[in-house]
Amino acid sequence: MKIDEKHLVQLAAVVAAGGVVEGASMLGLTQPAVSRTLALLEKRVGEPLFVRGRRPLQPTPLGRDLAQHGMAVIAASRKAAEAIDSFRLGRSGVVRVGGTPYFMDGLIAGMAADFQTTHADVRIEQSYGYIGELKSGLTTGLLDLAICPIALLDEGSGLIAQEILPGRNVVACRLTHPLLMSRKLRPASLLDYPWIAPPPTSPLLADLHSLLLSLGATEAKIRYSGGSLMSVVNYLKGSDALTILPHSTVFSQRNERSITALPVPIPHPERALVLLRQKDAPSMPAVENFAKHIARRFEELRHLIERHEQAVIWGG
Repeated sequence: MKIDEKHLVQLAAVVAAGGVVEGASMLGLTQPAVSRTLALLEKRVGEPLFVRGRRPLQPTPLGRDLAQHGMAVIAASRKAAEAIDSFRLGRSGVVRVGGTPYFMDGLIAGMAADFQTTHADVRIEQSYGYIGELKSGLTTGLLDLAICPIALLDEGSGLIAQEILPGRNVVACRLTHPLLMSRKLRPASLLDYPWIAPPPTSPLLADLHSLLLSLGATEAKIRYSGGSLMSVVNYLKGSDALTILPHSTVFSQRNERSITALPVPIPHPERALVLLRQKDAPSMPAVENFAKHIARRFEELRHLIERHEQAVIWGG
C-alpha cells in the first residue's frame, strides 16, 4: 500500500499540536484542508487514526505509528533545507584545489586548515601540478582552483588569473650557513657549495640555470633531488647545500628558525603567484569563500614580507 507522504506530514502535525486547527496552523494550511486529508488517509488505511470522541485528539496506536513516520519526513525535510542553506552560504561542499608542490605544502595546507576552523563542513581536496597540468585540470572540470606562479596567461585560455603575491624566488640555505657569516657576500661564492635540484618541470629549475649563467657557470654541483618541501628543508638544515625556493615559502618557515634566504637576487622573468579558475565555471559558494580566504591570507603575508625586508639589504 502506497501512502502519500504529505498525508503523513499533516497527520504528524495534528498529533504534535493536539488538534486539527493547531496542526493546520503549524503547516500554514486551512483546517478544512487538513480534515479532508485525515479523512482520506483513514479511508486509505481502513482504520481509525484517532479515538472517537476524545478531546484533545488522541491518536490510535496505528495513528501514532503513522504520525512518527510523518515526523521523520518533517525532520528529513528540515535537514534538506538546512543543507541547501549551508551550500548556498558556502558552509558545506567540496573545494578541489591544485598547485605547485612547494606552495601547496608550505603555505596552502596551513591556510586550508585555518579556513576550516570556520567552514568545518567544507571538504578540501588538494593535488599537485605545474602550469600545464593545472590549466588542463581547470578546463576539464577536475579542479575548481589552481595556485601557481605564471609569467603570462595566454589570451583565449578561458581562465581568469587573480594575482595574490608578486612572484619571486630566492637562494635558500640553513640559518647558520657559512655564506651568511661573510661580511660581504660574493655571488660567485655560491658555486663553491652543493645544490639541491628543483623539480624538473618547475620554474625554479629555470631560475637556477639563469643564476648559474649570470655567475659564468653552466652547471651546479647537484647533491640531492626529487624531494618534497619538508625533505628539502631537512636536507638544508643538515648541510651546507643551497637551493632555489619561492621567497614566500622560505618566509613561512621563519618561526622554525631553520632556513633563510641569501641576500642574492636571482635573474628571472617577471612572475606573479596567481589564483586560477575557469572563466565560465558554475558558481560554487564554498569555492568562492575559499578563494577569498586564500587571497586575504596572501595579502596579509605580502605585508609581513614587506615589513620584514625593510631590515634586509639585498645585493644588486
